[in-house]
Amino acid sequence: MALLEIKDVTSGYGDVQILWGSTLSLEKGKLTSLVGGNGVGKTTLLRTIMGLLPPWSGTITFDGRDVSRLPAYTKAEMGLVLVPEGRQLFTDMTVLENLEMGATSQRARPHFARNLERVYEMFPRLKERSAQKAGTLSGGEQQMLAVARGIMADPIVLIIDELSLGLAPVLVLQLFDSLKLLREEGITLLLVEQNVQLALAISDYGFVLAEGKVELEGPARKLIQDKHIRAAYLGL
Repeated sequence: MALLEIKDVTSGYGDVQILWGSTLSLEKGKLTSLVGGNGVGKTTLLRTIMGLLPPWSGTITFDGRDVSRLPAYTKAEMGLVLVPEGRQLFTDMTVLENLEMGATSQRARPHFARNLERVYEMFPRLKERSAQKAGTLSGGEQQMLAVARGIMADPIVLIIDELSLGLAPVLVLQLFDSLKLLREEGITLLLVEQNVQLALAISDYGFVLAEGKVELEGPARKLIQDKHIRAAYLGL
């Protein structure tokens, strides 16, 4: 059974419908990518999964429990964690204070020391800059901090929206390597990413979203190798 299952979900903003029956699932311990063009509803789907937008219809099931109508903070307590697009750091707070903010839930607090050691080992640059204000970090360092803050929440499922946006290639590769480490640790990952080729290259499975619904799915390497899919859906 899937760890996280989204079935026939519709949602949108005001009277504007964005999602039209989206269905996808995450297998435990796997890295799954959700890809598609700009404006097809990827971020809307993530916001709906997390409870930041209410689903109009359909169901969201996490670890066998219907969580469709639960608020985001309850889902975070359960281990469903989002690293949002745009990082959304506390820029006037230090690196360490941002990491502490990631561990405020009842679920995460007992594991603070373990997870802090974990993120400092994964991102040594953050340890070096632990007393530095987040707003003074480079773009790559801020993205590292955003991912690290998500890890501090002790996730079972970590959802990451646009990991590589605006970053230099060398930093992108470093961040993608961190995802592989997290998968090895048993964290289930859902990645929404503009760099389709790189995302699918490291993923176990992929879903292609088009016009608010999943049009295609399959093993990631199969999707990236299919010439029709590359041209019609991935812009490659």
